[in-house]
Amino acid sequence: MGLIAIGDIHGCARTLEALIEKLAPTPEDRLVFVGDYVDRGPDARGVVDRLLALAEQVPCTFLRGNHEAMMLDGLAGKDRHFWAMNGGAQTQDSYRIAGGAVEIPREHIDFLRATKLWFDTPDFFFVHAGLLPDWTVARSMEKGAEDIFLWERGFLHAESLAWEKTVVCGHTPHRIPRNEKQLVLIDTGCAFHEHPGLGRLTAVRLPERTFASVPYQG
Repeated sequence: MGLIAIGDIHGCARTLEALIEKLAPTPEDRLVFVGDYVDRGPDARGVVDRLLALAEQVPCTFLRGNHEAMMLDGLAGKDRHFWAMNGGAQTQDSYRIAGGAVEIPREHIDFLRATKLWFDTPDFFFVHAGLLPDWTVARSMEKGAEDIFLWERGFLHAESLAWEKTVVCGHTPHRIPRNEKQLVLIDTGCAFHEHPGLGRLTAVRLPERTFASVPYQG
């Protein structure tokens, strides 16, 4: 079975479709999405529709990103303004129906709620944002708080990492993926296509560490 990790999509449904076509996954693969399916981009609804359909064809693991957490909080009436300021307004627009109301299908909400905080394999640990640099992966799984998995960035400039296996994550946009012994970071800023050097959606095949990416297409 091949593992394919896919970076932050952020409502870019056409870009996601282009990457899936390029990867041509089969039922023998497992796709691991590192979160942030919604917000910022133009078609969060289209992204979730595509992911639900894809999961019926190929084994998929969907991790929760901080933007899914913000969306769930916003829908529950908590920090709705914070969500809207961080790309939630675009997500709401993608679910707007005739008359101006925002109508989110039940299966989309169920999808968000079912997302996982991490996915562990013998050689790789998948998470949205990252882990504390001085905690082992095992300790993170045992004691880690949700905020760590969804928001952590302190490891990016750490002199050393306590991780006993390679961590694969997104969350922090980079012009090119980071491919290091203990870290594979695959957020290449798909929704930030107006920023020089960003604006690509990236995936990585593991354990080969073969990267594939496509430019922003909406």
